Amino acid sequence: MQSDEIKQLVVNAIDELKGNDITALDVSQLTSITDYMVIASGTSNRHVKSLADNVIDACKKHGIRPVGLEGTDKSEWVLVDLGDVVAHIMLPATREFYDLERLWETEEAAAQAAE
Repeated sequence: MQSDEIKQLVVNAIDELKGNDITALDVSQLTSITDYMVIASGTSNRHVKSLADNVIDACKKHGIRPVGLEGTDKSEWVLVDLGDVVAHIMLPATREFYDLERLWETEEAAAQAAE
């Protein structure tokens, strides 16, 4: 499965359980670690955990196993590493504090300016 198909699978799994503010960032030109970052919010710790579990279940049905899983103990920010796609599922306050979208947009702008 191609990285853009995995990204869409992750987005659909989050959307299926009513995840909020789903954003998919193409970071393939900025890092060799992953191609896409999917960032979404859940309404509670339980919702964040459920969203992450749904992502994992949807991927497993397509033969994709997570490389790593972090943050399920408190579920304020759960990271699901699928290799080509990394999903960040957070509580709104955590997402606002870390502001990953702005961080990666800044990196993208810097990379374009260097070209």
